[in-house]
Amino acid sequence: MSEQYLEENKDQIYENALAEIQSFELPLGTTLRSVYDDQPNAHQRFMEKLDACIRNHDREIEKMCNFHHQGFVDAITELLKVRADAEKLKVQVTDTNRRLQDAGKEVIAQTEEIIRCRVQQRNITTVVEKLQLCLPVLEMYSKLKEQMNVKRYYSALKTMEQLENLYLPRVSQYRFCQIMMENLPKLREEIKEISMSDLKDFLESIRKHSDRIGETAMKQAQQQKTFSTTLQKQNNINYGRNMHLGRSRILESKNEITLKRTFEEDDEHEEEVLTAQDLVDFSPVYRCLHIYSVLGDGEIFENYYRKQRRKQARLVLQPQSSMHETVEGYRRYFSQIVGFFVVEDHILHVTQGLVTRTYTDELWNMALSKIIAVLRTHSSYCSDPDLVLELKNLIVVFADTLQGYGFPVNRLFDLLFEIRDQYNETLLKKWSGLFRDIFEADNYSPIPVANEEEYKIVISKFPFQDPELDKQSFPKKLPMSQSVPQIYIQVKEFIYASLKFSESLHRSSTEIDDMLRKSTNLLLTRTLSSCLQNLIKKPHIGLTELVQIIINTTHLEQACKYLEDFISNITNISQVTVHTARLYGLSTFKDARHAAEGEIYTKLNQKIDEFIQIADYDWTMSESDGRASGYLMDLINFLRSTFQVFTHLPGKVAQTACMSACQHLSTSLMQMLLDSELKQISMGAIQQFNLDVIQCELFASSEPVPGFQGDTLQLAFIDLRQLLDLFMVWDWSTYLADYGQATSKYLRVNPSTALTLLEKMRDSSKKNNIFAQFRKNDRDKQKLIETVVKQLRSLVNGMSQHT
Repeated sequence: MSEQYLEENKDQIYENALAEIQSFELPLGTTLRSVYDDQPNAHQRFMEKLDACIRNHDREIEKMCNFHHQGFVDAITELLKVRADAEKLKVQVTDTNRRLQDAGKEVIAQTEEIIRCRVQQRNITTVVEKLQLCLPVLEMYSKLKEQMNVKRYYSALKTMEQLENLYLPRVSQYRFCQIMMENLPKLREEIKEISMSDLKDFLESIRKHSDRIGETAMKQAQQQKTFSTTLQKQNNINYGRNMHLGRSRILESKNEITLKRTFEEDDEHEEEVLTAQDLVDFSPVYRCLHIYSVLGDGEIFENYYRKQRRKQARLVLQPQSSMHETVEGYRRYFSQIVGFFVVEDHILHVTQGLVTRTYTDELWNMALSKIIAVLRTHSSYCSDPDLVLELKNLIVVFADTLQGYGFPVNRLFDLLFEIRDQYNETLLKKWSGLFRDIFEADNYSPIPVANEEEYKIVISKFPFQDPELDKQSFPKKLPMSQSVPQIYIQVKEFIYASLKFSESLHRSSTEIDDMLRKSTNLLLTRTLSSCLQNLIKKPHIGLTELVQIIINTTHLEQACKYLEDFISNITNISQVTVHTARLYGLSTFKDARHAAEGEIYTKLNQKIDEFIQIADYDWTMSESDGRASGYLMDLINFLRSTFQVFTHLPGKVAQTACMSACQHLSTSLMQMLLDSELKQISMGAIQQFNLDVIQCELFASSEPVPGFQGDTLQLAFIDLRQLLDLFMVWDWSTYLADYGQATSKYLRVNPSTALTLLEKMRDSSKKNNIFAQFRKNDRDKQKLIETVVKQLRSLVNGMSQHT
């Protein structure tokens, strides 16, 4: 079906191809390809069609030529006729053209000149127009360069922005404009680098000058607080009016002088109040912030600034190792910190978003923790109370200054309570040394007063009242020694020193009263008590000094109520308040008295032992000397003189001391008889010993210390007396018969004691009486001794078994 269709339309296809070739509209390649792509022998058939077409065109051409031939011949003939006229016309035209050319040469020259001028004029106009278009750009660029030279970088950025958005687009086709466009980013980077360099210089500057800024801020805060406090004290005319008269006058005069100086300084320096802006040029920060904000890098700048300031904060918070040695070290440390946060507070209020309240609070909390840790560490090294007090004052000024800038400082005041305890410890150490010096310098003798003036001087220092003594005429002696008024004055000075730390702590009068009482209690119960205990235990303190110490502590104890009144007058807190603490001086001085009393008893016994050690008995003497031993008489004389000193002591103390001495003497004498190293003792030695005991009994009966009832003091020697009576009378039958009965004459004689002494007499009798066995009386006595020894030994054994 397809082949038949191609055969039938083949001629039509060839005709179309020829028409396309004649039209010259389509590419011949496409047409020829369509012909040759057909069936075989297509070329021959196409050529036949092409020859037929050519022949047709030849015939048409021939017909056309035959149709126009006559006209062509007529035209040629006409042209030949016109030829002559055309040559004449040519000559005329040539001549006319020559003459015209000659005549128009000058016109042509002028015309060309005019054309050239017009071109120049047009070019000039064009140049002027272009220059007028470019001139603002150049002026702005020149302005930009000038702003860069004078370091007006923020204005330069605004100029660059105008150049980019307004001026440069108008002349963007010029090469200099392209150069400018290429330079603007470089200038921006240069401005960023320069502004950042200025910022770094600023940060370095405030790091160096932060201590000066802080010192100025702290000084202003301190002056304001001093001025307010002085006015308050001046208005409160009753403040401290009930204090000690001399002290109050000094304080009032000091207040008047301080107020006067304050007003004078305010008048003198009224125009010299400096702020952080006066000490530091903040323009680099503002400039850099504006520049980075314009450049769209405000966040980068904020992060950089905060990062650098955090680093500086860490450096500022790092203390010097020797800071605790001087107050200047603490002052510089606080000044740097205050300066740092004053700058941050200024930046917070004059810039928008560079630092925020959250950022400053976070930075302050971090700094506060570090500050507290540093102060805890370094303040622990301070052993000088004056330095600790200076530190406290600096902390208060530091806290008040930063509180004025809106920073919370409660933790600093809490720290001050910790430092207050340390301050009290340093005060206690200092006053411990003062107390020791007072005790070392005391003569431990009653204070002599020769006239009324001297008496008033003493009672002005110490609240002493004694109506009986007031009745005596001058000269007279006060019962206490010089250390008592000095101790009392030093306790009051300690209270003043403690009060100094309590000032400016924003605490109520009740809290201050409680703090003063607690610190004073520590002084009395720990420091003064320890000094008294150590004083009492010192070897060079004798009985006279101990007696005076007891008297002194009695008067100091009585003065405690005046100390409580003194504290109440300072704080204006009544003692009847429920929560008011009481001073513990009563127990302190009672303990010291008890210790002194015990030391008196000990030293008396030691002195008695010293006399006993020099006793030199001849235990083998045949008969006594008829008088008491010399060492014992010296001992009794010593005891008499000692007990005379005890007249100022409380009655029970003197009686107890006297009884203790007599009991110790009795015990020592008994131990001398029963000493295991003493092997033999004669009846003569017993008689001599009896004479000594008689002297002891006479001393006891002479009432060396008043207040004993009946024979109470003599009972101290009852054991010795019954034992010696038993040997002197040789009443063994009565002793053995009445032993164990309540009515026994020798109730206080222990069988073992009697046995020990009797055995020593038996051995002495055997040794000294070699021929006793040849005498009947001696033999009977020896037998009696043996019999009594056996009976006593049986009693002792029976007691042991019963036990």
